[in-house]
Amino acid sequence: MLFRSQDGRVVPNFIDQALKHEPLTVYGDGSQTRSFQYVSDLVEGIVKLMASELNEPVNIGNSGEMSILEFAQKIIKMTKSKSEIVYRELPVNDPKVRRPDITKAREELGWEPVVSVEEGLKRTIEWFRKEAEADL
Repeated sequence: MLFRSQDGRVVPNFIDQALKHEPLTVYGDGSQTRSFQYVSDLVEGIVKLMASELNEPVNIGNSGEMSILEFAQKIIKMTKSKSEIVYRELPVNDPKVRRPDITKAREELGWEPVVSVEEGLKRTIEWFRKEAEADL
């Protein structure tokens, strides 16, 4: 596969584990939140930023947030996996909340993400399945 399933990123880790029906590893109690964004939204935001006159930081992210536990449950459901969730100690430096303020992107660039978490996950899970089949 083209990804490193053990590199610590939650999306590839959870999808890889779910497709293999392995336990999904959640750190802490899973209440820490993250914002997920599909790559096409990110690229569109970056292109709009590059074409603008802005010369300052602009968050190109998704202001919607979801707990890690909710995200794990969503992936299990969407993959129809038999995986269970296992809990490990939360790393000391793990942020409790990650939710970008995209006000400037909306106001100055006319940009905001359009791909829902569910649609992005559907596309990503399909890609992971195809890659796994290609490896057989």
